[in-house]
Amino acid sequence: MIHREGIVSLSLSIFLFGLVSFLCYKFLPSVFPFVLLVFSILFFLLVWFFRNPKRTIPKMDDSIVYSPADGKVVAIEKVNEGEYFRAERIQVSVFMSPLNVHVNRNPIGGKISYTKYHEGKYLAAWNPKSSTENERSTTVIESGGKEVLFRQIAGALARRIVNYVNPGDRVIQGEDMGFIKLGSRVDIFLPLDAEVLVKQGDKVQGAIDAIARI
Repeated sequence: MIHREGIVSLSLSIFLFGLVSFLCYKFLPSVFPFVLLVFSILFFLLVWFFRNPKRTIPKMDDSIVYSPADGKVVAIEKVNEGEYFRAERIQVSVFMSPLNVHVNRNPIGGKISYTKYHEGKYLAAWNPKSSTENERSTTVIESGGKEVLFRQIAGALARRIVNYVNPGDRVIQGEDMGFIKLGSRVDIFLPLDAEVLVKQGDKVQGAIDAIARI
């Protein structure tokens, strides 16, 4: 399945690839096979990037925090979250490489209590400062009296963060909530009494692998 963020990009690429290929076939037939091969590879990479595999939550349970993204766990630490909680929280960071699925999914179900988009820099996503200085979008979900904050962070290559939810929305665990184009990162901020179920270096899949229990 192709994510909706890819429809326009893929449609434009088909038009552009088709036009250039036709012109090469007509006026530069000797290079047409090479051009066709290059465009076919580029189109495959675009389709791969915008893929949106269907995911089924192993167990619907809002006390379990599932990963909101595919990638590698690059940090687990106690930090002071200064935007919303203004207090200490457990932060789990997932780095998404350009080859990962870039769909973001709700880690728990509940009510959206806060969202905010911030313009910013484009530091490498694994840089600790990217959490507070890069372009980013913060979302907080409340469920059962507890809140989980997760932050979509642009990386050195990413240039667009998409967030589909708004304050007051009720969301379902595991459903799509946004998309980040190219390499990027997602930070999850958990209550201090959360039981973290992953370790640094683990590879996780959105809506499949549990990050923590709250």
